Amino acid sequence: MLRLLRRPRSWGALLAGVVPLLAALLLGAPQAHAAALTEVTSFGANPSGLRMHVYRPDSAPARPAVLVAVHYCTGSGPAFYSGTEFASLADRYGFLVIYPSATRSGNCFDVSSPQALTRGGGSDPVGIMSMVTYAEQQYGADPDRVFVTGASSGAMMTNVLLGDYPDVFKAGAAFMGVPFGCFATTDGSGWNSACANGTITKTPAQWGDLVRGAYPGYSGARPRMQLWHGTEDATLRYPNFGEEIKQWTDVLGVSQTPAFTDHPQSTWTRTRYGGTGTQAPVEAVSIQGAGHSLPASGMAAQVIAFFGLDSTTTPPPTDPPTGACRVAWSTSTWNTGLTASITVTNTGTAPVDGWALTFTLPAGQTITSGWNATYAPASGAVTARNAAYNATLAPGASSTLGFQATHTGDTSAPASFALNGAACQRT
Repeated sequence: MLRLLRRPRSWGALLAGVVPLLAALLLGAPQAHAAALTEVTSFGANPSGLRMHVYRPDSAPARPAVLVAVHYCTGSGPAFYSGTEFASLADRYGFLVIYPSATRSGNCFDVSSPQALTRGGGSDPVGIMSMVTYAEQQYGADPDRVFVTGASSGAMMTNVLLGDYPDVFKAGAAFMGVPFGCFATTDGSGWNSACANGTITKTPAQWGDLVRGAYPGYSGARPRMQLWHGTEDATLRYPNFGEEIKQWTDVLGVSQTPAFTDHPQSTWTRTRYGGTGTQAPVEAVSIQGAGHSLPASGMAAQVIAFFGLDSTTTPPPTDPPTGACRVAWSTSTWNTGLTASITVTNTGTAPVDGWALTFTLPAGQTITSGWNATYAPASGAVTARNAAYNATLAPGASSTLGFQATHTGDTSAPASFALNGAACQRT
């Protein structure tokens, strides 16, 4: 995985992790393609000097989906192209693949600096976003179908990109990563031993707040997440897997209790959260006995299925989807205060077991008390979470909640609401 040159003791663990990873990747190397990997040398803002390679298969439609595939430390975009199965799957299903390359010492991506952990803050995420924009402008890529996956350092970057740009990426898949913000440092170093060793633990809400803090004020839908980890990973240790699950179930507002568990292979344990289908909000796959050596053969196909890219049919452009929910809002106001009443209705066909309603209060509004939910923070991008007695919303059922707030003049309602990460209709 990723260690800095000035920390030579780290290189032993790095090489011990990367060598089996390289071997595993080579087992799944794709066959020769008629299309070719192409380097793009000028693609927009690129503060950290990343390189960009693109694989556009001959089967790509006029409006292809985009997969950003992010390499491990010591690797490169071309190495990840030749050593994984994503390009051969792109041939089959017609999506475009972007392969970023880190160029700093050790070829690791920046997942630790304040710039990287803030939307538009600079560093590697900005360069990768420029690559996505370039693909949309130059290849006609579909901005409603942009996904990201990565291994090790690339898995960390997958977590970072979903936090920084939840309005861009529809889903991510992280092989052997750590939670968003776990690798953050304040001394300029790119390596965080406590995180790598799996000794940093937080509550789900604390992890979730780190993600929400990357894009303050955002209240739209959040991308789904698929997580992979080997139980014997000695580079980014296995406890990070559980912390990632805590983080993304909180961000997506779903229960930490699996809704579905199975074993696709004898050494795999797959759990799904917030749903039982292939595209559940959160999916986690634990690989018994595996070290720092993912993805292995066949895993990329599971990623593509989770993303919903395993089809040769290109969906037509659509308006942004809304979830199976409806929100009604009413207020009573006075000089410097207001009370708000919110009724949320499950308009779907399946029960909602545990919910989080997100919305952004106009500037100057601050919640002072509330009922039938817990509210945090008190201003800005607020999440209202169910109480114990109203956690379940049956199909067609509603729950009414509310709060009292102070204001400085603007008493208008939030512009939008999302239930468990999916945008709601307004009435």
